[in-house]
Amino acid sequence: MAETYHKGRLFWLGILALFTAAAGLAIRGAIASGLKAEWIDPIAPLQAGELIAAALGAAFLSFAITLFVASAFLDQIGMKRCLVAAGLCFFAGPLLIVTAGQIASGMTIYTIVWVGMLLSGIGWGLTEAAINPLTTQLYPDDATHRLNVLHAWFPGGIIIGGLAGFFLSATLPWQGIMALVMVPAAATILVAATTHFPPPLRSESGVSFGQMIGEVFRRPSFFIWFGAMFLTAASELAPGQWIDVALSNRVGMRGILLLVYVNALMFVFRHFAGRLANTISNPGLLWVSSLLAGIGLFMLSQAQSPVAAVIAATVWGLGVCVMWPTMLASVAERYPRGGAWAMGLVGSAGALASFFVLPQLGAMFDAAKIEFAGGPEAFAALTGAAKLAVEDAAASVSFRTLAILPAVLLVVFGFIWLRERGKSRAQLAGEAA
Repeated sequence: MAETYHKGRLFWLGILALFTAAAGLAIRGAIASGLKAEWIDPIAPLQAGELIAAALGAAFLSFAITLFVASAFLDQIGMKRCLVAAGLCFFAGPLLIVTAGQIASGMTIYTIVWVGMLLSGIGWGLTEAAINPLTTQLYPDDATHRLNVLHAWFPGGIIIGGLAGFFLSATLPWQGIMALVMVPAAATILVAATTHFPPPLRSESGVSFGQMIGEVFRRPSFFIWFGAMFLTAASELAPGQWIDVALSNRVGMRGILLLVYVNALMFVFRHFAGRLANTISNPGLLWVSSLLAGIGLFMLSQAQSPVAAVIAATVWGLGVCVMWPTMLASVAERYPRGGAWAMGLVGSAGALASFFVLPQLGAMFDAAKIEFAGGPEAFAALTGAAKLAVEDAAASVSFRTLAILPAVLLVVFGFIWLRERGKSRAQLAGEAA
């Protein structure tokens, strides 16, 4: 069947959509402290940390659910509709967030912000559901490399969004910065609506819907990867969203700059992930990544200066930089008949991790600051340097606890690494679990 679509245009459309999702994620993290101070602190000062974390986490909840559903029914929905709808969500979500204070009052403001975050996550889920199988369909003989190049633009979007959040904060209110996401969102809608897409993947592969769904249940080892994705994403995405809120005062520099720096490392190293994986295998690469991530998170919990923070962020960043695309590539190699469904499931696990972990981080932070202050009344009475000192100590607790997650992954990936030693990719894809 002759190709009637432009591979390069489709690949760059995927990059644009993922870039938009990432820029939105970074900007939401960058404006979180401003949003919290202006709208949430006056409403619920004792629960403000948990509430802003829950709002940020709402995007990960909708990301997970959308990715779960859209991956299963991608052929029925169509990649074109997915990406057009993603652009619409990327536009509507920020619109709700920035206008919440003008159209509501009290806790209703928070509810509208939460819904705006939710819509942003739906757009992200629709994007991931479409672009990963689209890339493997466009480049079946070069999928690992292309997936890593594609996902290099996720940190690329984080960098641009994070820098915008930092440098424009002196000239624009946080609402104006959040609204910037609507520009690439509109471009995503336009390009997706005017681009021709290839036929559904399953119509080319010959795998039925039932066979695709049943693949992950036929081979229960898939759920080890599902659980591992939960922990790898919690080690990467949750700290990334929390870093500006929790560490800016403690280390003497904006946490969003640390996030930008870490994502610059990701942008570079994701271009080499395929070569590293070929040298020590995917599980081996993930084991080394988990070791560095755990050490880096612990170092972040102890950092109290810009230099210490940069060193800690370097170690953490090198640890988490290849986790997400390497997990996707690992699942694609081992469960090829699972197609978009298998990749969507592990992506959903990653999103669910941040949804569950972020509110826990916020609650842990709130509980620790109240404990260090000597009670709710004592914390409410704190001002200035005394309040900052208490919040700094609470931030240390939250990051130190996160370091436990990569430690668990060392055991999981170590087991897989030993179990798969000496097996070819064909054996991994065809063995019965």
